[in-house]
Amino acid sequence: MPRYFQNMPVVGKPVKANAENVNELRAIEDDIHAHIVDALSSGKADEDMNAKGQLTAMQRVALLVDAGTWCPLNSLYNPEHNKNGSTSIVKGLGRVNGKWCCIIASDNKKHAGTWVPGQADNLLRGSDTAKRLRIPLIYLLECAGVELDKQEKVYPNRRGGGTPFYRNSELNQMGIPVIVGIHGTNPAGGGYHSISPTVLVAHQKANMAVGGAGIVGGMNPKPHVDMEAALAQIEATKGLRADPPGSVSIHYGETGFFREVYTEQEGVIAGIKKYVDMLPTFDLEFFRVDTPQSPAMSDVELYDLVLNNKNRPYDMYSVLGRLFDGSQFMEYKKGYGPEMITGIAKVDGLLVGVVANQQGIFPNYPEYKMAKYGQAMGAGGKLYRQGLIKMNEFVTLCARDRLPMVWIQDTTGIDVGDDAEVAELLGLGQSLIYSIQSSNLPMMEITLRRGTAAAHYVLGGPQGNDNNAFSLGTAATEINVMNGKTAANAMYTGRLAKDQKAGKDLQPTIDKMNALIDDYNVKSQPLFCAQAGLVDEVVDLPMMRNYIVAFADSCYQNPASICPFHQMLMPRMIKDYNEGHK
Repeated sequence: MPRYFQNMPVVGKPVKANAENVNELRAIEDDIHAHIVDALSSGKADEDMNAKGQLTAMQRVALLVDAGTWCPLNSLYNPEHNKNGSTSIVKGLGRVNGKWCCIIASDNKKHAGTWVPGQADNLLRGSDTAKRLRIPLIYLLECAGVELDKQEKVYPNRRGGGTPFYRNSELNQMGIPVIVGIHGTNPAGGGYHSISPTVLVAHQKANMAVGGAGIVGGMNPKPHVDMEAALAQIEATKGLRADPPGSVSIHYGETGFFREVYTEQEGVIAGIKKYVDMLPTFDLEFFRVDTPQSPAMSDVELYDLVLNNKNRPYDMYSVLGRLFDGSQFMEYKKGYGPEMITGIAKVDGLLVGVVANQQGIFPNYPEYKMAKYGQAMGAGGKLYRQGLIKMNEFVTLCARDRLPMVWIQDTTGIDVGDDAEVAELLGLGQSLIYSIQSSNLPMMEITLRRGTAAAHYVLGGPQGNDNNAFSLGTAATEINVMNGKTAANAMYTGRLAKDQKAGKDLQPTIDKMNALIDDYNVKSQPLFCAQAGLVDEVVDLPMMRNYIVAFADSCYQNPASICPFHQMLMPRMIKDYNEGHK
């Protein structure tokens, strides 16, 4: 259908240079980069690892992934504040011999890749991404089991150490392969991590077992350790450490669990690639509606365009023009619900649905306030009745036409007050959640600037676990339920009134209010968002396009269902709506 999908309207405008804004955003990005370098370099030095004949996690990833395709995820995720600055895994999307995969590597520089607090949830985020995108999950595994002195934060719980093994079984049952390259010693949790994938490829010195040397040799009927027991433990484990349980001789020579064994670590990577080559995938040309194009406008200009001052507006259409093929965009119901931009764009020649918050002001809007007061002024970033209805329709049509969705958030929340309640905004917000949940579509979300209140949920946010493949932040990102001053007023205004009435000094409460404002500021910023997992990665502004391409290509690599182009409704509805509103 070339007349619909080729030569779509071009969006975006030239931007003026804004050196101050550029410097602010790049300084934040530089700080994020520095934290990532610190997290990756923590532990043993690369040179020391290599001197012992071991490749690091990043070196293994570099050997596995096609050059220029690596898109890291959760680089700074560290919800339990581990001293090494991470959850001791390296994770991301990358192409392996041309096929997109989700890749998770044990960070063997850090205590032999042990399970540390927060790691299980990070592993689940990775398997969620593979599940939602229906792409292979690859482990580069070297896991010495649970960090035993922190076992209560690692081993049990609903999303604890055993949950990823269930998730691997779920992926297998869905027909999504899980391939593992096994290195080093992998006892206990590392053993189940090794055995739960679909295909096991091992290094000749690798082992996997229900229990390692320390466990097998440490069986002792005494409830405590004395000198006699300590000496016995030393003797019991000598032989086991030289020849640990579950070595290649057992799991290749006898059980056959290891499909292949390689003498070199590079051979393990080659073995993984061999099995990836065997996997069925669509040629993306099967789904392309146009020749892939770069945006017609420079993505570097996003630094001038996306303003770090959250009180100042910018043109979201100009952002779209710097992210999507040819800067082309076919808008759905332009003018209706003007605070929301909805429409179809192309990524690498493939169709995606896009939803974004327009900024600025909207005179004589929303309509429910105009009808009541005769005047109104809508604010960009806020959600109103028409915008919510339009998004519900758009998500439903994307689901019908099987279009994966990209959400770009810069929202201050949903309109509030009795007028908003009469206009059914509470119900329409939940309706949008229902539409998303029922769509069964893969989605990604970018919190370009503000993610606020319930609007952060309903605009394709990470809370939509069954749809959201991953969420990104930027140097301008700010995520909170409300701004700090509003929160302080909501929390302490009653206390101020009571203290005043009682004749008490107001200053202690004022101090608490200001402390809360400062706390909100710290815990809303990009670095905290990355560390707490409020986003899956804070990316440089020009890198957003790379992730959008990875997302779109992955969605079309092995889709669960297909809508033929000539049977799609969305482009026809856009055409008829536009002709009726000329």
